[in-house]
Amino acid sequence: MSDSARPVILVTGGAGYIGSHACKLLAQAGYLPVTFDNLSTGWTEAVKFGPLVVGDLLDKPALKAVFDHYKPRAVMHFAALSQVGEAAREPGLYWRNNLGGSLNLVEAMVEAGGKDIVFSSTCATYGDQDGVVLTEDSAQQPLNAYGSSKLAVEGVLRDFGTSHGLNAVIFRYFNVAGADPEAEIGEWHKPETHLIPVMIEAAAGAREALLINGQDYPTHDGTCIRDYVHVMDLVDAHLRGLRWLEQGRGSRVFNLGTGVGFSVAEVIRNCHEGTGRNVPHAFGPRRAGDAAALVSGSQRAQHDLGWSAQRSSLKMMIEDAWRWYLTGGYSEQPSQRTVEG
Repeated sequence: MSDSARPVILVTGGAGYIGSHACKLLAQAGYLPVTFDNLSTGWTEAVKFGPLVVGDLLDKPALKAVFDHYKPRAVMHFAALSQVGEAAREPGLYWRNNLGGSLNLVEAMVEAGGKDIVFSSTCATYGDQDGVVLTEDSAQQPLNAYGSSKLAVEGVLRDFGTSHGLNAVIFRYFNVAGADPEAEIGEWHKPETHLIPVMIEAAAGAREALLINGQDYPTHDGTCIRDYVHVMDLVDAHLRGLRWLEQGRGSRVFNLGTGVGFSVAEVIRNCHEGTGRNVPHAFGPRRAGDAAALVSGSQRAQHDLGWSAQRSSLKMMIEDAWRWYLTGGYSEQPSQRTVEG
């Protein structure tokens, strides 16, 4: 099918980790994913499945231009700052980027006549609710500007639904891990802060040790507990959410997780099975804004979307991430790139 015959989906943050995997799945499903990314943390090398438009969500004329030119059928919105520690230190940066950029996007979409958006929210909107399997109806009480700004965007989408008939599928998901099983794209942050890729770097000898942030949490081994979901399972849910909107089924919120939590220490112990290597590690203080335990219930996504976490065993996520790491990743630092056009 030619590009002109494929329905266009605008993917904000499509040069990043999750967005690039979404673009691959969209292309396989017959869509043309158009990436809109400022390349502050994304990679040109990750944009393999459709056009790249270099632009910033804070740039209203750039947003108008991409809607005017490509006339997307729908939007998948991944672009956001997402580091908990940074959000605690620089809340204004997170509010300006995550909320301000999202508001610009929604306004440009509505002005262009768009109605459907799939939004990448977060379990961080729930805050710290230890010992509770979270559902979509759990209280939302974020601990930091990352969770608070994402929660605010959810409110924007609801209000634009009331005023302009906007339809939004919102996914609140938990820790994303793994990589494309074909190792064509993967998780590659510089600097890297996410547990599994940092753990793999330590196992490979690329860093001296993995620093564990805190060993005095009220958990069975003192380290944080998180619910890990494979990136390919996650983007499969986003494709299902898009089709939900195409069928005219209206706005809906879904959690995405496995319902099973693993502590940081347990993830480290599983590394040897996935890579054949041990992980040198050390302990440091807690990181500001971190919840002790976050585990998701995903029954709504399973029932309404027919979704299930097919690849989200800890072993498979580590194996896929390790396979991607062995490819050497992307070659350029985001801040060192120049892009023409």
